[in-house]
Amino acid sequence: MAASLRRPSFTTCSSPTDTDDEGVRGTCEDASICKRFAVSIGYWQDPYIQHLVRLSKERKAPEINRGYFARVHGVSQLTKAFLRKTECNCQILNLGAGMDTTFWMLKDEDLLPRKYFEVDFPMIVTRKLHSIKLKPLLSKPILDLHSEDTLQMDGHMLDSTRYAIIGADLRDIPDLEEKLKKCNMSTQLPTLLIAECVLVYMTPEQSANLLKWAANSFETAMFINYEQVNMDDRFGQIMIENLRRRQCDLAGVETCKSLESQRERLLTSGWESVSAIDMMELYSKLPRAEVIRIESLEFLDEMELLEQLMQHYCLCWATKGGSELGLKEITY
Repeated sequence: MAASLRRPSFTTCSSPTDTDDEGVRGTCEDASICKRFAVSIGYWQDPYIQHLVRLSKERKAPEINRGYFARVHGVSQLTKAFLRKTECNCQILNLGAGMDTTFWMLKDEDLLPRKYFEVDFPMIVTRKLHSIKLKPLLSKPILDLHSEDTLQMDGHMLDSTRYAIIGADLRDIPDLEEKLKKCNMSTQLPTLLIAECVLVYMTPEQSANLLKWAANSFETAMFINYEQVNMDDRFGQIMIENLRRRQCDLAGVETCKSLESQRERLLTSGWESVSAIDMMELYSKLPRAEVIRIESLEFLDEMELLEQLMQHYCLCWATKGGSELGLKEITY
């Protein structure tokens, strides 16, 4: 429905799929709370996350905070590299975005793409829309950039000139594509797709379908995937068992055996060039001044804890087309 720009109204409605995947939605909550805590003690600056996520009373372990710092830094660096290569004449699709604040952070840096899309479960989208409605710091940038007299929105969707958020199941490609096209997604623009701990909750077939759809839909594209790796060892098995206890099954864990299996899944899905590093390697490449700064925030008793954790997550990026833009040159 159309709603006034001055008074965006969000209606709440339910979806039959909202009762499913509770464990997966719970991981969104966990990740958001961990990011909020890391920001609160100075790991990085994010003035927006406090308006979307509550601050946990429980202190997070130093290795967890450093891990999230590396994750945010890595994804951010690759995203900005894509934006600079395309001179922001592009679009971004954040798949399983949760309470992510990248849209607002990029606006502050004058690095917004032509349009920024977020997709997540309808229940998560409804919650985020509620926060956007209530918090002027979140709604004002969307409204300021909007060029129409009305704003398209309902309980599971908002579509504006530069920002759209859509409630959809990433396993249902036809529905996902239909909703994105209704929000004016272009298949002609260079497109960056981001997935952070998303594909691992799908079966290998489901994630392959999503990766193939992404590779086939856009003439020029880049895909960033952050998720688990080296899951065959004892530490990986403990991670899997801990999640299962919380009714959260890693349905796609077999694709997370190694960096090679992560690269291979992207290549077999139609992506032309693929790179992958584990997060310990990424941590070793962080600017020295930043490492000194974050390591001074908290004392880490055992470096081995950080190494174990970081060796079980990775950052992968793949490109298709865009040779004239130099997309294959993007690296961390």
